[in-house]
Amino acid sequence: MRLVAVLLGLTVVSGLIDAVSYLGLGHVFTANMTGNVVVLGFAAAGAPGFSVPHTATSLVSFLVGAAAGGRVSVRYAGGSRRTWARMTLAAEALLVGACAAMAFAAPGTTGTTYTLIAVTAFAMGLRNATVRKLSVPDMTTTVLTMTLTGLASDSRVGGGTGRRSPRRTASVVAMPAGALLGAWLVVHRDLGTPLLIAAVAAGVLAAVTSGRE
Repeated sequence: MRLVAVLLGLTVVSGLIDAVSYLGLGHVFTANMTGNVVVLGFAAAGAPGFSVPHTATSLVSFLVGAAAGGRVSVRYAGGSRRTWARMTLAAEALLVGACAAMAFAAPGTTGTTYTLIAVTAFAMGLRNATVRKLSVPDMTTTVLTMTLTGLASDSRVGGGTGRRSPRRTASVVAMPAGALLGAWLVVHRDLGTPLLIAAVAAGVLAAVTSGRE
């Protein structure tokens, strides 16, 4: 499977992960760090429902994961994109799968909450560092602000050609689709099920990616 399609799949996974973290782990993001920095400000101001320790755990874990992803990119930058992408996605699948297992085994405990925040944020940091180094245009998998900006500013209405509009539109649709599924599962079932789906999806994408755009 071409890398663009794989990254779209990962964008859906990001929606699942953030639905779990925001709705089920105390109003914290573990994939979208732009939102998380804003949430940290809310928490620091004492806004109800937000937690400085939860948000700080997510931020620090994401940064550690991104640093690890940077190390991996240095190691594999001169090699096969397929090997590089598959290894990172396999690691993400294993980490999120472990979170799913913990969510099923010990739901609702403080230890589970912090573990899920830390491990999913680490996995997203690892993935984001890899996606950044792969440099596929408009395919960040976790942040849509610049994608939306490009979609509007480069459209025919904005004076552009609209050449990348299909890719950008697909990315914009993918994330809320994952968020919708994740939110429904968190509200009506549990935290483990959307995490399990995210892990399986990442594992399948790891197995089928070709590394080609």
